Amino acid sequence: MKNYIRHDEWSIIEEGFDPKLNRISESLFSLGNGRMGQRANFEETYTGDSLSGNYVAGVYYPDKTRVGWWKNGYPEYFAKVLNSANWVGIDVKIDGETLDLSTCEVKTFSRRLNLREGVLERHFVARMPSGREVEVWATRFCSMAEPEIGAIRYRIVPLNFDGRIQFDSFVDFDVRNEDSNYGERFWEEVEKVSIPRKSYITCRTKKTDFHVCTGMKFTILQNGVKAYFEAQPYARERYVGNLVSVMAVRGKETVIEKFAGVVSSLYRSKEGLMDYTREKIKAAAETGFDRLMADHKAAWAKIWEECDITIEGDTAAQQGIRFNIFHLNQTYRGDDDRLNIGPKGFTGEKYGGSTYWDTEAYCLPFYMSTHDPKVARQLLVYRYRHLDKAIENARQLGFTGGAALFPMVTMNGEECHNEWEITFEEIHRNGAIAYAIHDYVRYTGDESVLAEFGAEVLIGIARFWAQRVNFSKEKKKFVILGVTGPNEYENNVNNNWYTNYIAAWCMDYAREVLAKVEGASPFRYAQILESTAFDAPAETARWAEISENMYYPSDKKLGVFLQQDGYLDKELLDVDELSPADRPLNQKWSWDRILRSCFIKQADVLQGLYFFEERFDLETLRRNFDFYEPKTVHESSLSPCVHVILASRLGYRAKAYALYLRTARLDLDDYNNDTEDGLHITSMAGTWMSVVKGFGGMRAVDGKLSLSPYLPEQWKGFSFKIRFREHLFRVAVSSSSVDVENLSDTSAEIVVHGKHFRMSKRDVLVVPLGDS
Repeated sequence: MKNYIRHDEWSIIEEGFDPKLNRISESLFSLGNGRMGQRANFEETYTGDSLSGNYVAGVYYPDKTRVGWWKNGYPEYFAKVLNSANWVGIDVKIDGETLDLSTCEVKTFSRRLNLREGVLERHFVARMPSGREVEVWATRFCSMAEPEIGAIRYRIVPLNFDGRIQFDSFVDFDVRNEDSNYGERFWEEVEKVSIPRKSYITCRTKKTDFHVCTGMKFTILQNGVKAYFEAQPYARERYVGNLVSVMAVRGKETVIEKFAGVVSSLYRSKEGLMDYTREKIKAAAETGFDRLMADHKAAWAKIWEECDITIEGDTAAQQGIRFNIFHLNQTYRGDDDRLNIGPKGFTGEKYGGSTYWDTEAYCLPFYMSTHDPKVARQLLVYRYRHLDKAIENARQLGFTGGAALFPMVTMNGEECHNEWEITFEEIHRNGAIAYAIHDYVRYTGDESVLAEFGAEVLIGIARFWAQRVNFSKEKKKFVILGVTGPNEYENNVNNNWYTNYIAAWCMDYAREVLAKVEGASPFRYAQILESTAFDAPAETARWAEISENMYYPSDKKLGVFLQQDGYLDKELLDVDELSPADRPLNQKWSWDRILRSCFIKQADVLQGLYFFEERFDLETLRRNFDFYEPKTVHESSLSPCVHVILASRLGYRAKAYALYLRTARLDLDDYNNDTEDGLHITSMAGTWMSVVKGFGGMRAVDGKLSLSPYLPEQWKGFSFKIRFREHLFRVAVSSSSVDVENLSDTSAEIVVHGKHFRMSKRDVLVVPLGDS
């Protein structure tokens, strides 16, 4: 674990420059706005270790997978969000000498990401090999108000000399993904224009034919006014820029302001892409840096008005939760149902930027509770748009009759994960997608999604499960063989409890939804029957038979559900019996040893108990938690939050808090030694759940918002806002009370610690915390 980021409630601050930490910082200080994003690479030349990264939402490439053998249905590619044009570059030469922090003596250095305003600032004083000293301030942002625009203000002051400064302001499309399977470059040039003070370049992706135009316009200021200068435009393959040289005087600052546009063919026609980009950049430059930044800050202020969580008395925890909320909001806007949430967002290349089950299981609650319902609804529509391909994915594996298997990893609905134990076996992801529909309806009350598209998705999923089971004559039950559960430290197991349970639930829920649609929208129901060739009596009867006779492995003596058949045959150890030298297992042990061990990567049985906790009594939850959590190594970023929520419910407050700190500061403190390749965006939603569902005890129960909060002993208080159906509430927890404010103009009924209260509009309810 590293601890070099200064604790601050509203900022991420790095003081001093350590090249060994640079890649980590590039991830931590990343910027984005839902349409584009970038790692925090320096504007000027840096020849030290760095992962350059600029990304455009929805633009990907099907990188041919590297395997030496093939199986039926095996994906031919792994989809990857592409490293796109670097537009932040402003190389600096002073009297011909390159400013490069890798070769300079860095006398002072600080970097600050203002979370409240979404602005990245950097300041340093550097002594160059020649002895020249310069002071630099760099400020930049990706506009939340104008999501195709980014801007930079770069200020430089000679400290001990007069001399000539040359700026090279460029756009570099000659880029590659560091994780490219064959070292391939994925971009081909379409057109470019470079004229004085302005440069534009359009490239297209091979195979997928996405077009992206990236351009820039800049100006120079000295003594606070625009300076006259001659610019020398230039161009080479996939690269455009402008050179400008100005005289600089000791103690006087020279400023370059750079306005960039990043426009993709997802939103604009390919034919007019460059013309549109020119106009966007022209308008941004005319608006000016200060006005653009003010509009950007105002957009962030509106976001924080509803999303913020405050924590009193614990700066590290406060910084952690705001850092997580910040990156969730700059990753996904919810204004395009073609987009989803990659596990690394715009901060790195790992996991390809593709969609995983993380979205439905972890991210959906955050967006439902902190944004207009249409934002979360888009995530459901995204899957519906891919239903035909989910049916095709299942067909390639031998399933028939409209059975749907949604992909483990995807950009466009096609499965593109290339590890067999995941691609073919981690089929529980189908259940998470069905659960997301249920969770959305339960939370928002919006049942229109069921008739509109939800029922069709549920039919496809239920059909898959009905074919994936087989009847065991020995057990006289239906079983599911050869799967990988959420615990990926087990492969090819039989009767994973969580998979069996959610499969049966999916079939029950599909029957429930179809009955509801038939009663509420008979015409639409008839359309669904026709479009899906659905034999309602026969298929629903089959689903009921399977659900009623599903096999669930368990041990009566221990009183626990078994993760899978044979789990108790393992040598049953707890994590605290491991030597620290063995951790993390995925870096220290062979895969064979991991698979034979009892150790659990992330919540598996407990994932099911989290999803369906209302179906189990408290003692059942306790026995399973007490058995499985000590065996869990939490080597998935998705693991701690589920355990925080269950531990809070069980009264294990010290355990809940320890795991909360792990998830809240997972990246800030680099717990897993992997922050350098990008942040864990989807697990950040789990941090939010840890506070709101864990410490806040928030649930949706019988159409009402239910709260059972407690105050961690390390805090003096905490508060959050929550959208629930048509209402907005503010919840504040102190050492003495739970204060709930109804910020809406209509009355509401809520439940606090099991007691029902009717709140009038703009009412404040105060409940003693001791009522817990």
